[in-house]
Amino acid sequence: MIRNNKTAAVNKSLKIAIITGAGSGMGRYFAYYAGHFAKDIDELWLVGRDKRKLYKTASRINKNCKCISADLSNTKEYEAFIGVIIDTAPDIRLLVNNAGIGIMGDFARIKPEENEHMAEINCVALTRLTADCLPFMSRGSHIINMASAAAFLPQPGFAVYAASKSYVYSLSKALSRELRKKKIYVTAVCPGCVDTPFIGRAEKYEKMKDYKKPFMAEARDVVLQAYRDAYCGRNVSVYGAGMKMFRVATKVLPDELILRMFF
Repeated sequence: MIRNNKTAAVNKSLKIAIITGAGSGMGRYFAYYAGHFAKDIDELWLVGRDKRKLYKTASRINKNCKCISADLSNTKEYEAFIGVIIDTAPDIRLLVNNAGIGIMGDFARIKPEENEHMAEINCVALTRLTADCLPFMSRGSHIINMASAAAFLPQPGFAVYAASKSYVYSLSKALSRELRKKKIYVTAVCPGCVDTPFIGRAEKYEKMKDYKKPFMAEARDVVLQAYRDAYCGRNVSVYGAGMKMFRVATKVLPDELILRMFF
């Protein structure tokens, strides 16, 4: 397996964008608007578990799309996907690590394998894919990692998800600094609650807290803001005044004080 400390022979005539979790929700909007921002791409590679949903996304995009059905936490499927990248050796101009899962509820109430799967998808798969794509990225390429405003503060009742997004947030900011000398730009996207099917799936054990509902954002708006921030070279994208104020609050107030107020 090629890792980011090795050099790959890149086919500069094929410029692509890779978008994971592209079958629904925010991933679908990342796919819709990729060509508006990454104007030099020839193809979009849409990755997700449900190929039918990927084709539905592709049907609304006026650009060549390759639909790749893969569960990134499944070693066999992941290796097959990376094999396609290595064999094709495309010039990856944009990587959007959007695939992710979340489950609300107390840590002890959630099945251990579900907590582990959250960490596997949100942290391990994202890290692995970024490492395997980096050899095919060069000056002017962008990496957009889907973090969350949950990254700013520990969240009882959403503990593993918030911790996993803190990992993504920290990793993204570090990579942004490391890769800037190569002119490869990394942006962590940190919205609050977004109106997507993610919410319904996350409410398996517990409903979303009422105080979060007024801050619900539209997926399209979050994605457009993420792309604007990424292509302006910003390493963090936070949508909405409420979430921007929350980020500032978590920087100046002790975690314990905020937790007492809301949890």
